[in-house]
Amino acid sequence: MVIERFSQTVINSGVFRFYIATGFFATLIFFIINADLFTPMEMILGIILITIVLKGVSNMMLSLIISLFSLENKRNEFNFKYNEEKIQLMLNELTVKDISDANNKDQKKTK
Repeated sequence: MVIERFSQTVINSGVFRFYIATGFFATLIFFIINADLFTPMEMILGIILITIVLKGVSNMMLSLIISLFSLENKRNEFNFKYNEEKIQLMLNELTVKDISDANNKDQKKTK
């Protein structure tokens, strides 16, 4: 669930779309500047192939990010919160016990 949410956040952020769009326009500018070296068909095929390659590279980058994503930090954070709540509960019980013991002492002294 954590990995799914993380990957969905990365996809929705638009980083990969921006990467592909930048590559597309850079390729387009390259072919326009070098128009005398390439035929129109080579330009169209080049732009399409470069865009497909960039989409594949962005998918590989996403899979690499997901595979290298460590859940150890989340596990440690969860354990810390769980232990913190447990310790707080024990301290509250101890405080209640101390107060009740003090009340019992006071009641014994007044009798």
